[in-house]
Amino acid sequence: MRILILIAIAIGLAVTANAQETSKVKFSGYVETYYGFDFNKPANNNRPSFIYSHNRHNEVNLNLGFIKANYENEKVRANIALMAGTYSNANLAAEPGVLKNIFEANGGLKLTNAQNLWIDAGIFSSHIGLRVP
Repeated sequence: MRILILIAIAIGLAVTANAQETSKVKFSGYVETYYGFDFNKPANNNRPSFIYSHNRHNEVNLNLGFIKANYENEKVRANIALMAGTYSNANLAAEPGVLKNIFEANGGLKLTNAQNLWIDAGIFSSHIGLRVP
């Protein structure tokens, strides 16, 4: 969690350093909380392991929260989004260290000025489980 805060502060400082120009960096975020109660009352407050989302008993918790920074100009674009919560802890438990906190990290270059043709590489958000308000 400290890493998320430090990265957000660093990005914020980088944006304010160029305050005279119109900022091409956009910030956004998402927060999903929940309260779950299991009538079986598990002793360690963990619900069964096959429940990958909303897996804590009798407590208010963060299921998924992320902070996203997006940069785009005429020839370059980039996204980084860092997540936290019980969802990432359960679903990405096999990922080493901080890698389980990366929701999205990608960049792209425009290949030609004549057409809107880009090449992008990195970690992209998934359409699976995408929530629409």
